[in-house]
Amino acid sequence: MIAAFASDPGRVRGRRVSEEESAFRSCFQRDRDRIIHSSAFRRLKHKTQVFVEHEGDYFRTRLTHSIEVAQVARTIAGALGLNQELTEAVALAHDLGHTPFGHTGEDALHDLMAPYGGFDHNAQAVKIVTSLERHYAEFDGLNLTWECLEGIAKHNGPVLGDIPYALADYNTLHDLELHTHASAEAQVAALADDVAYNNHDLQDGLRAGLFSEKDIEELPVIGEAFAEVDKAYPGLSQNRRKHEGLRRVFGVMVADVIKTSSDLLAECGAKSVEDIRAYGAPVIAFSDGFQADLNVIRKFLFSQMYRAPSVMEKRAQVTKVVEQLFPLFMERTDLLPLTWQEDIKQIPDETTLARKVSDYIAGMTDRYALTEYERLMGEKLPL
Repeated sequence: MIAAFASDPGRVRGRRVSEEESAFRSCFQRDRDRIIHSSAFRRLKHKTQVFVEHEGDYFRTRLTHSIEVAQVARTIAGALGLNQELTEAVALAHDLGHTPFGHTGEDALHDLMAPYGGFDHNAQAVKIVTSLERHYAEFDGLNLTWECLEGIAKHNGPVLGDIPYALADYNTLHDLELHTHASAEAQVAALADDVAYNNHDLQDGLRAGLFSEKDIEELPVIGEAFAEVDKAYPGLSQNRRKHEGLRRVFGVMVADVIKTSSDLLAECGAKSVEDIRAYGAPVIAFSDGFQADLNVIRKFLFSQMYRAPSVMEKRAQVTKVVEQLFPLFMERTDLLPLTWQEDIKQIPDETTLARKVSDYIAGMTDRYALTEYERLMGEKLPL
């Protein structure tokens, strides 16, 4: 059952370049499929989530994270009567703009790009799907629907104040109404991101030995989940106990989003997706009590995982990669691939050049960035 406030594929605002739509796929299915088949999506398999890509086969990468976000998002969207295909498309695309080495690489590139407008991975995702992907005969980018582009641009809420240049440039051509909230589908994708990374970062942190099950059992929600497992399955092996405990935490997160959001959607009285955009507040959220519990869990992960000494040591090493490649390519554009050199021949000023170099570095995978660093700098990092 599709709710009245869901995004209707039969009433979309269209694509920037008009196309004949598929006879057997909805427009949102087509968006999703183009995202999956994009080069940027494939590169996510070798991009850092928390741990550098080569550190272990079982740690999440940006690709596996995006797939998990999409699964959670479809579940929530289905329970709320929203369009699952649009929700999935936004979820799969939400991290396309990430640099190599995760937020560490993004921080380094943002600092380097400060004189030229900075760097923002959400805006970069829009740039990728509207410009940098170049495979189709009739247009650059993927020519996604307005609704999908809106969702990618605004899944974290309205974009106010200083708009990142990569997003502002496109918005002048195709107004995404950045001042409003996005559809409920895009809001679901954002909350699904929170559900997925909080859950899998707990799993990855345990696997890496950064903290123990005893440590996390002191946290809200998690302690209760493990107590349920111990009551139902006394004497369960450690590996199965860990899995059963964390899958219950996962379930509690999803159930809280569905219950809270269902109430918010009923309270707002929306009769259309336009009502959602005009409402002025999010309609997809955790309950206040659960959000407070989640903040405690996030604080724990920040101190014990994201800022753990071993993780910080890796952050310092990979920051060096971005910090040295950027000025080198700015000075020696002949070191760029031939296809990029062709584009740069037409570049009129330093800012435009810097943004082109930024696009190139941001598109690198972890392994490619490390390989290029070793080739060009003559140094192999001890990662």
